Amino acid sequence: MPLPVEQNDAGETSLDPADWDEFRAVAHGLLDDMITHIETIRQRPVWQRPSDEARARFDRPLPHGPRDLGDVVDDVRTHIMPFATGNLHPSFMGWVHGAGTPIGMVAEIVAGGLNMNCGGRDHAGLVVEQQIVRWMSEALGYPGGASGLFLTGSSMANFVALTIARTEATGQSVRETGLRGADRQLVAYTSTEAHSCIAQAMQLSGIGSANLRTVAVDDAGRMLPGALRTAIDQDRVSGFLPFLVVGTAGTVNTGAIDPLAEIAEIASREGLWFHVDGAIGALAVLSDTLRGLFKGIEKSASVALDFHKGGQVPYDAGFLLVRDGAAQKRTFAQPAAYLQRADRGLAAGETWPCDLGPDLSRGFRALKTWMTIEALGADRIGGSIAHTCRLARHLAERLERHPSFDLKAPVALNIVCFGIRGADSEFVRNLGLAAPSWTTLNGELVVRCAIVNHRTTEADIDAFIDTLDQYLTGWSG
Repeated sequence: MPLPVEQNDAGETSLDPADWDEFRAVAHGLLDDMITHIETIRQRPVWQRPSDEARARFDRPLPHGPRDLGDVVDDVRTHIMPFATGNLHPSFMGWVHGAGTPIGMVAEIVAGGLNMNCGGRDHAGLVVEQQIVRWMSEALGYPGGASGLFLTGSSMANFVALTIARTEATGQSVRETGLRGADRQLVAYTSTEAHSCIAQAMQLSGIGSANLRTVAVDDAGRMLPGALRTAIDQDRVSGFLPFLVVGTAGTVNTGAIDPLAEIAEIASREGLWFHVDGAIGALAVLSDTLRGLFKGIEKSASVALDFHKGGQVPYDAGFLLVRDGAAQKRTFAQPAAYLQRADRGLAAGETWPCDLGPDLSRGFRALKTWMTIEALGADRIGGSIAHTCRLARHLAERLERHPSFDLKAPVALNIVCFGIRGADSEFVRNLGLAAPSWTTLNGELVVRCAIVNHRTTEADIDAFIDTLDQYLTGWSG
């Protein structure tokens, strides 16, 4: 039977359960199941395709009446939980997805229950978010006065950073008159190995991806500073207006880290906004052994990062840190009447998150991030990132010793790319293994392993190599 709904004094129906004890029992049972799911994740497949039955279950007409909550939860257990992305499993190495933690899961329950809109107002959600801003400023070497903002991920964080850079280069009038008011064509720079979201941000901003210069990289996939200088000089001679350079702290294909200190120096000399896409690597500054790889990131104007990757916070938890908080506010703050501030009460506060980005409706992403860092500590999270990087080097060493494999790029962080000798691209694409993915390097399709899961061990890496070796033996035989 459906759970009865509560009725208030006016006879109108509330959406709360009439029997809280019954609801509590169902909810606790689902929580216990989810805890067990994570605890026993090694006993499950890395990934499995949603069954035909599961797909059919979610191809039904809109339900107009209530249904028993226990039956709804059974659908979750049967048709959703077994068919997730796979990134909880320690053998998942397909993409740069964090594995999450039970701590973050519990935080999501609290955030959902409190149901705070963290776009503005004076409440605990914004206080917690500001704590993360201060923590990240400390970790990345930013001064006081920096601002920050949770977003869905680094794709959006990079877009927001580009928008700030555009406004700073052209003046606030661009917000009203658009880019036609600019006296010269804006151009930006990044490496040929940068994430595609940088080009997409140029498209969405109206500047256009044709005005994004992709700078050559060295054999390790790192931007060449000399080539950057040449590109800027050529554009100035041609009458363009350089306004932004994006360095990458961990490229998506190989994990390469651009020479951030040299790029920062060029950007400073040329008067460009220096943004770092640190989605994959920036949080490695929490590791004493890895921090030195990111020298120069402290000189950037802004950094995008993803707590849901190496930080192991449940999706989604992207973040943007901006050195000059006033510049961020100049780009996004709106004078709408319903956003007026008061001296006291719920509408108090000088700067709200909606002044710093495009979203007014925002969930409490900061809570799961704060609880993860507070409960585990920054050192342990940094140690986890360093651990995955060690595993990547172990995988690379195993591959180099094996006659069938060919390492295709240096291992900078936790991404390993390799080819299979004697195998064509169709074989690589159809390996049938859930653990790795693939990418293209120098025109060749290669296997790509991104080791991000804090549960992964050296034994998992060895088992992957052994499984792949057996697969190859069967294929060649």
